[in-house]
Amino acid sequence: MKILTVTTLYPYGSNLKHGVFVETRLRQLQQRYPDVELKVIAPVPWFPFKHPMFGSYASYSSAPSYENRFGIDVYHPRYIVIPKVGMTLTPHTLSAAIYKKANEIIASGYDFDLIDGHYYYPDGVAIAKAAKKLNKPFTITARGTDINLIPQYQKPKKDIQSVLKESNHNMAVCDALRNEMLNLGAEPNLTTTLRNGVDLQLFQYTDETQKTQNRKNLNLPIDSPIIISVGHLIERKGHHHVIKALKELRNITLLIAGDGPEIHRLKRLSETENVQSQIIFLGSLNQLELAKYYGACDVLVLASSREGWANVLLEAMACGTPVVATNIWGTPEVVQNEKAGVLVDRNPTAISKGIKKVLLNPPKRLETRRYAEQFDWFSTSKGQYDIFSSIVQSPSTRPSRIDEYEHIK
Repeated sequence: MKILTVTTLYPYGSNLKHGVFVETRLRQLQQRYPDVELKVIAPVPWFPFKHPMFGSYASYSSAPSYENRFGIDVYHPRYIVIPKVGMTLTPHTLSAAIYKKANEIIASGYDFDLIDGHYYYPDGVAIAKAAKKLNKPFTITARGTDINLIPQYQKPKKDIQSVLKESNHNMAVCDALRNEMLNLGAEPNLTTTLRNGVDLQLFQYTDETQKTQNRKNLNLPIDSPIIISVGHLIERKGHHHVIKALKELRNITLLIAGDGPEIHRLKRLSETENVQSQIIFLGSLNQLELAKYYGACDVLVLASSREGWANVLLEAMACGTPVVATNIWGTPEVVQNEKAGVLVDRNPTAISKGIKKVLLNPPKRLETRRYAEQFDWFSTSKGQYDIFSSIVQSPSTRPSRIDEYEHIK
């Protein structure tokens, strides 16, 4: 079975964290089903300048046109994004780039059976257009804001609804997204929840002794509580709420891992709230580095306003670290009991109370690890494989959902 994964959410060049969850799911599928052949088209916006003054845009220009990652061929064709009109124009420029590169891949001898797409807008819309011209079946996986935010705009909403009906199968990383997809018109028997798993080898269990050693190695306080907030430094991730919560948590150190446009505002806020001495900004960390910090902390805090399936929650739990997370979208599906952590409202008071609750009565770290272990990748990979196989075997019809995988938890 030959699969072509198409998504703008995929690591490239120096931006190795971008869409790593898509790559991880693909690698897990490959490891478990060696009869699956894989190639990836991961388009990046065209941008002419590499100077660091252009921030994240500069990384686009340095992305290679081709690379091989973990034995998988990955192609990075360029597409045009024009500010202000991009939301309506991008699906067309993106589709043209996908179609051209897909034809080149077919001509090279890799006549793929199926397109495995990720993110409904603009990716899904572009993929649907290209798949129709290529006469190939396709699936799309919803990731979060493509379903819980973008449909607030009328034209993208109509486009997404069309993709939901045209796709051979729709997938979601949590039930909350699946339910919203059904509200948008997706057919229940063609819409499946396949949640993300966690890499239990990368994010290893850390007991109390190792936690102390990690703190020494990372030059962190040894005897006082440490919490960590992880994610892109944007409003949606809610780091500002965690900073404000520190006013009620004076003996606690907060680590903030991530970079982004809110960095200066968050630093000013920490000074305004007079908690700057309690905060360490770590910058952007890779997954191996994050695992060490998770293992050094008492609590991970996630104060997002929107999440599909927040991978950081399971990553922290796999290290033995419980979480405090806002009660939104797919998060209650991840945090189901107090061995995992607690759910809170999205405001500083509720967050500080949640942190205090976990610190005063923490679950045993081994119990938190064992909770995370139920979210391995096996069932997700099997669900993917069975869905893909069903489509490849009957490419002319939209297949029925495989009931066993409707609500994989």
